Amino acid sequence: MTSTRTAVVTGAARGIGAGVARRLARDGFAVAVVDLDGAAGQPVVDEIEATGGRALAVGADVADEQAVRAAVDRIAGELAEPTVLVNNAGITRDNLLFKMTADDWDAVVTVHLRGSFLMTRAVQGYMTGAGWGRIVNLSSTSALGNRGQANYAAAEAGLQGFTKTLALELGKFGVTANAIAPGFIETEMTAATAARLGVPFEEFKRAAAAQIPVARTGTPEDIAHAVSFLVSEGAGFVSGQVLYVAGGPKA
Repeated sequence: MTSTRTAVVTGAARGIGAGVARRLARDGFAVAVVDLDGAAGQPVVDEIEATGGRALAVGADVADEQAVRAAVDRIAGELAEPTVLVNNAGITRDNLLFKMTADDWDAVVTVHLRGSFLMTRAVQGYMTGAGWGRIVNLSSTSALGNRGQANYAAAEAGLQGFTKTLALELGKFGVTANAIAPGFIETEMTAATAARLGVPFEEFKRAAAAQIPVARTGTPEDIAHAVSFLVSEGAGFVSGQVLYVAGGPKA
C-alpha cells in the first residue's frame, strides 16, 4: 500500500526530520524532504535514492503561505498527491522570560504553530480526497514546561491542542492526527543548547541520561520508529494522541 503513497516531512535536512525521512523511505513511501534551504535536504534525498527509494528536496519557509502552497503543489506534481504529513520543522530562541524579546517569541511560535497549520491545511485536501491520511506533529516534553523556554513550551503545548482538534475534524475522512513529544534527543539543536550553556555535549548528554529511566539519551531513529508506527496502515484506530518518547513516563 505504502509504495504508492507520498510522505511530506518538514525540517528534514537534519536531525529528527532527516531520520524520519530515511525511515519512511525504507517503509516504502516516496518522501518530500522539505527544509528552509532545499539544497540542504539534497544529501538526505541522495541517501534515499542510493538505496532505491524515491525522494525530492523542496525548499520552503513553512511559515510563508505562498511558499507552502507552491511546495505542496510541486510535491503533488513531481512525486504524488501527499497523504502523510510530518510537521517537524522547528527552531529555538531560548531565554528566561525577562530577557526574551518579542521577536524571540514570535519566531518560535510562527515556525511551530503557523507552519504546522499552513502545511496541514495545504495537504489535508489530498488526504480527505483519498479517504486516507496520516498527520504527525512533533511536539516536545517541553510542552510540560521548561525553564528558559516560555516560547518553545507554549508552541509545543499548542501543537498538542492543534493535533487533537485535527483528529476530531478529519477522523470521518479516514485521516488520523497524532503528536510525538520527544525527550532529550541527540541532534544539532541539543548540541547547540549545550554550547549555549558552555557545557561539552558529551557531558551534557551524560547529565541528561542520568535523569532518564532507561539511562540513555534518545536518537532521531527512536522518533522515526514512533512515526513509522503512527503513519502505518495498522494505526488507523490511533488518533488524537500525544506519545511521549522520552525514555520514561515523564520528562
